[in-house]
Amino acid sequence: MKTDTQLRNDVLAELEWDPSINATRVGVAVNDGVVLLTGQLDTFGEKQSVEKAVQRVAGVKAIAMELDVKLAPHHQRSDAEIAAAIETAFKWHALIPQDRIQVKVEKGWVTLSGEVDWQYQRHNAELVVHPVTGVVGVSNTITLREREGSEYVAQRIHDALTRYAEQQAKNIEVVVKADTATLRGTVASLAERDAVQAAAWSAPGISRIVNELKVQA
Repeated sequence: MKTDTQLRNDVLAELEWDPSINATRVGVAVNDGVVLLTGQLDTFGEKQSVEKAVQRVAGVKAIAMELDVKLAPHHQRSDAEIAAAIETAFKWHALIPQDRIQVKVEKGWVTLSGEVDWQYQRHNAELVVHPVTGVVGVSNTITLREREGSEYVAQRIHDALTRYAEQQAKNIEVVVKADTATLRGTVASLAERDAVQAAAWSAPGISRIVNELKVQA
């Protein structure tokens, strides 16, 4: 088990390793495996890269993001320009049903709304927005169309987890009520926790995940 000092050093090393991140602008503090990130970045895309980098580090139990985005002058765009860029990106992305998603931009903050059939469509819509110049944040309020019964969906999720890693799936409980899937149990890392959550999102009709999975110390 890593000490907080060792974990902080590993996080700093991973941030410095990622060429898309200016690690000198990110403050890192660790308390009992929980990583606090502070600082000010030039783009929202870089903020997302920081979060992904920290998730890759073994031993991280949770992340507290207190990073602000303050756009550099050459990154600033009008709300109309940002909205137009997002709409164009949606048109060229085969996995996004553009006609079912609405885009609103206010002072660089993007809100996505609408209804789609699958979580991957909802997820891809948000991912496309992250690197768009001028964006300072994203609220994804896209909903998923309700589909099949709870017990059937829960079994399909657990079957998927078993296909990925049979041994780890034995430590995970899946409970589905209406459109919400609750995940309980233990995993080896934050990355594995996210992978399990992604598998659950692939189930039809799930529009909310309650992730209670704990990372093993």
